[in-house]
Order: sequence, then structure tokens, then C-alpha cells
Amino acid sequence: MSDKNRFDNWKHPEIIEGQPTKYNWVVQNKDGLKLGYKTDIGAFCYINAKHEVIIEDNVQIGSHCSIYSVSTIDDKTGKVHLKENCKIGTHSTVMPGVSVGKNSIIGAHSLVMSDIPNNVVAFGVPAKVVRKIDE
Repeated sequence: MSDKNRFDNWKHPEIIEGQPTKYNWVVQNKDGLKLGYKTDIGAFCYINAKHEVIIEDNVQIGSHCSIYSVSTIDDKTGKVHLKENCKIGTHSTVMPGVSVGKNSIIGAHSLVMSDIPNNVVAFGVPAKVVRKIDE
């Protein structure tokens, strides 16, 4: 099956609190998760949606990523918003209160601690914008 057609039969996955989905990713506080259409979340991802996580349509999240709307280390809380068509590279972490812009790409192994605008590439620890993406 080509990448072009891989979402032709996409269906919203069954999400059971604290249990792996059939794709092997886990959500805690599932009532705070808003999952868009044709999302692609890699295996072994963890999402804590206690203070809301919005994942819009066509978002891709690589394997082994963590998305936190609450941090017990520094007591930070806040909604996480992954906007349409953004991509989060494998092994990345998105911290509470962060928004990743439409069409933006986060490089692998990044720590996203602040908002990332639309149409950019960002990576690093902490993630920083390195270039704009031409539309």
C-alpha cells in the first residue's frame, strides 16, 4: 500500500484509559484528548491529557514520543495543541502549555518547551526554529 492511500480506511482508534491502543500507544486522562482525523501516532507514545491535548487532522507523531499537559517535576500544567499537518519526530517530548503550528516539523529527539509557529522546522533541546517551510 502506498503512503498516498494508507489512510483511506482510517478509523478513530479505541482508547481505553491507561491501556495500549491496537497501535501500542497509551493515553492517561483520555477524556481530555481530542483526536483529529487521519492522525498517525507511533508505537510506544505516551499522552497525558489531564489539562487537554488537542491533536488536529493529519498530524504525525513518531514512535516513543511523550506529550504532557501536566508535569510533576515543575508543577507546570496547560493545554497542548498540535495543529493540522504538523509532524513530531521520534523520541520527542512536548511539555505542558505548548502549541506546535500548522505544517511545522519537530526533529527527532527534541524537547518542545515553548510554542512553535506555523510552517517551520524546529529541533533540539530545547527545540528552536531553524528554518521556515515554503508553502
